[in-house]
Amino acid sequence: MPIPQLPGLVFAVLGAIAFSGKAIIVKLAYRYGVDAVTLIMYRMLFALPLFAAMAWWASRGKAALTRRDWLGVLGLGFSGYYLASFLDFAGLAYITASLERLILYLTPTLVLLIGLLLYGRRINRTQLWGMGISYAGVLLVFGREATLAGADVAWGSLLVFLSAISYALYLSYSGELVRRLGSLRLVGLATSVACLLCLLQFALLRPLSAAQVAPEVIWLSLLNATACTAVPVLLVMMAIERIGAGPAAQAGMVGPMSTILMGVWLLGEPFSGWIVAGTALVLAGILVFSRAARLPAD
Repeated sequence: MPIPQLPGLVFAVLGAIAFSGKAIIVKLAYRYGVDAVTLIMYRMLFALPLFAAMAWWASRGKAALTRRDWLGVLGLGFSGYYLASFLDFAGLAYITASLERLILYLTPTLVLLIGLLLYGRRINRTQLWGMGISYAGVLLVFGREATLAGADVAWGSLLVFLSAISYALYLSYSGELVRRLGSLRLVGLATSVACLLCLLQFALLRPLSAAQVAPEVIWLSLLNATACTAVPVLLVMMAIERIGAGPAAQAGMVGPMSTILMGVWLLGEPFSGWIVAGTALVLAGILVFSRAARLPAD
């Protein structure tokens, strides 16, 4: 890779590793008896000022949002960041961080399937092969984990898979708004909406006393909001500006492996040939799937 593109590659890799740390922090916080509603409330509480500042910065000198724009922002904020995040947090209470990351890595295939169902977009055979390989990898790790941990793994995996579907819907519908508002402005506004929804959810579902948690939960949530939420968003955007979306996405393939390594190191999660084989299949399938995206459909 030419030297001028090296910073972009570094940004993409660091962003992927930072994103992957989110699951590790959530699993660590669960050890202190906190539930998903309270935990995501604290994450979004600390992230809200960062995303509001991002939205303000990106909106300087731009035209005000129309009613249609605001409806789009509200819908995307609900689907892509509030619902997807909550389902992900809830699922992590039942499955390992490694399996969670592999399931979320199926998101590009879900975007394609949504395009097929909603817009009739065709899928070529190579894409189908890539999807099959990836799903086989997830099923391999899921089957092994279900054998060891029981039925809760199925429930947790379903929640995380629904999270991936929710985020895929966000990606599928965000194209028009990205072109109109710009990616940084849309992300800042949509995530700010999600933060407010998470705070409202806590206010409606939990007594105020539920906010009294261990100090470790506060510090972990602050770390999650900054190092694993706001910072990687900026890193990935800077990477895309320098090297393009395709290379940035391929560099992001370090994410699942970094999650596995951090899970073994920080959480004591098992590391076995099953996990290595499943991860290899998922990454290989996504690579085949991504390279086939430019091929004509059959």
